[in-house]
Amino acid sequence: MQFSRIPVLSLAVASALMLGAGPLDAAQLSSDARSAIPHDVQQMLVIDYRVMENSSTAMELRGQVMPPELKQVEESLRKAGLNDNHDLDQLAFILYRNGADGEDIRTVGIAQGQFPVDEVLASFKTRKVKPVTVRKTYAIYPLGTSGMSVVFLDPSTMVFGDLTAVKKALDVRDGLQPGLLTNLPVMESMRTVDSEPLWSVLDQKGTQTMMKQVLGEAGEVADYDTVKKRLVGSSYSMNFQHGVKFDMSVETGDNFAAATVSSLLNAAVLYKKMSGTDTDKAALEDTVIRSTSGRLDVHFATSDAEFDTLLKSSLFRSMVR
Repeated sequence: MQFSRIPVLSLAVASALMLGAGPLDAAQLSSDARSAIPHDVQQMLVIDYRVMENSSTAMELRGQVMPPELKQVEESLRKAGLNDNHDLDQLAFILYRNGADGEDIRTVGIAQGQFPVDEVLASFKTRKVKPVTVRKTYAIYPLGTSGMSVVFLDPSTMVFGDLTAVKKALDVRDGLQPGLLTNLPVMESMRTVDSEPLWSVLDQKGTQTMMKQVLGEAGEVADYDTVKKRLVGSSYSMNFQHGVKFDMSVETGDNFAAATVSSLLNAAVLYKKMSGTDTDKAALEDTVIRSTSGRLDVHFATSDAEFDTLLKSSLFRSMVR
């Protein structure tokens, strides 16, 4: 089972749906979390996981979009004594490039909260779960049949993913490999969105891949090929106060590239409005796309009652793939 294959935005939606409609605090990464993130980030997504209000509709939708792999990880942690509704404050997923060619994309997860570490470790011991020891400092435990492993850095920080990804995070934390803090473009992008309850940043390659998916057939035209390499980075955020708001910004570095991609995206939205389903049309009706100062901005807003429409929209599905 490859955790790195799970669509990251699906994880965001699944986690966000657990939040219901209540108010949320900012999901800023702590220094402990940042210290374990590899340098070559392709995409990073961070979610404020505090449950402020239960919602039966949100839980029903969560069941529809939550990847099976994440369900298995969640169930394994529950069996070990972790209560995600009470113990978990923040969840981050990081896609990073591994290896010299950058083609091996892996995912590592970092959770923060107040974890009953002694109880969890006692549960592992009772069930005779044997850890892998790294540098006589860290004990990495397998999570059942999920293919995932977990290690507690301290009572408030937990790293999980496949064994290779977890070991990589520990190497970064101990200074044996370069980390996020030296990746200035990604760090700069984070500053524009990390006050939101759900946010994500993407590097150049991640941005190009995302925009190709979002544009669909419009991405096949020659105009996109001329500006694709000018897409230098992007970020998006979701806010669940007073309805649901989605904002995305793509940095291009020049006005021509931003205007060209804006025109292509507007054309793609117009095509979907004319040929798409009623759900697509309703979801895209309030989509605002504009370019300014070398940046493409996309804004979408909907009410809580129409959140299901947002999840089913073609624009949103294209980013989930």
